[in-house]
This record gives sequence, structure tokens and C-alpha cells, in this order.
Amino acid sequence: MTATSAALTPPADAIPPVRHPDAPAHGELLGAHYEFCFGCGGGQPHGLHLEARAGDGVRVTAEFTVTPDHQGAPGLAHGGVLATALDETLGSLNWLLRVIAVTGRLETDFARPVPVGTVLHLEAEVTAVHGRKIYSTATGRIGGPDGPVAVRADALFIEVKVDHFIDNGRPEEIQAAMSDPDQVRRARAFEVNP
Repeated sequence: MTATSAALTPPADAIPPVRHPDAPAHGELLGAHYEFCFGCGGGQPHGLHLEARAGDGVRVTAEFTVTPDHQGAPGLAHGGVLATALDETLGSLNWLLRVIAVTGRLETDFARPVPVGTVLHLEAEVTAVHGRKIYSTATGRIGGPDGPVAVRADALFIEVKVDHFIDNGRPEEIQAAMSDPDQVRRARAFEVNP
């Protein structure tokens, strides 16, 4: 990875992340936070359908299969789709902290091409917390969890209140999410960066 920008370097007084006591258990499938999320939702026919699992500490693992719908150059994953997969995986970390946060900055490095049909194995972890700022890093590997690195990212997430979504989202979707009779789905719609 190239040198990380100063904005993604935690300050000296940042603290180590602490997994929330109510976070999903190690190995637990996190599921989609919102049915129509392009990254993890099942309601997006051409979405990533990324599946993330809680890991040790403040880590997650995830997988997604690159389909023909995700290509840029013929037969290869589009770089923006790969960045989206990293962003979605990094956003899933916030479930382990039990905070609502949005991406403030994402720096991505592309190390090798990712062919259509590849299962991208992703791993992400929170490295530090400073006030509302959450610093994290992720890698995406091909050929298995220990395979060669294809993509990497460093990110800064910013903790927000649910009002961030209510004030800025399209009213129809916000109302539909808030009207869901399932309390768990209603709460999860706003848990992580959509």
C-alpha cells in the first residue's frame, strides 16, 4: 500500500478500539443492514450481496463473488465495485462497536486484477478511535483468505446520529424503513453507512 494520508493516521492520543459487549458473537453472520443496500442487501439484483461475519476483537471477514454485472474491463472487476466491497466490509465493523457511522474518507490501493467469477475474501479491523473518528483498514484477497492481496484500503468513519439519515435520505425510503413493523430490521436500517 502506498503511504497513508495524514487524515487516515490516528492521532497520538487515539485509543484502541473496544468491542461492544452486545456485539455479534465471533463467527456470526451479520446479515444485511438494509434490504436495498447495494453492498449487502438482497433487494439489489446487481448488488454485491456481500456477506460479513464477526471476527475476533474488532474485526470482520466478508466474501463476495464478482459477477459479470460487476465488470469494468472485459472479464475483470470494476475498480469502483472493489472499492465498494472494501467500504461495505469496513462499514460492517461499526456493528462490533455498536455505533452509527458513515465513511468520511476511503483510500484504496489496487494490487492486482480481480477476474469475473472470483470470490473476493475480505478482512477488516478497527485500528483506533478518537472521539467520533473511527480508523480502520481492510484487505481483499483472491484464491482464499490467505491468497494474494488484490485490494487494500484505509478508512476513516465518523460517528453520526440517526438524524443524519433522516435529514438527508429520500423521504420515501426513510419512511418505509421507519415503518417496518420488525423492530430489529427498522433499527438495523440505520446502523451502518448505507
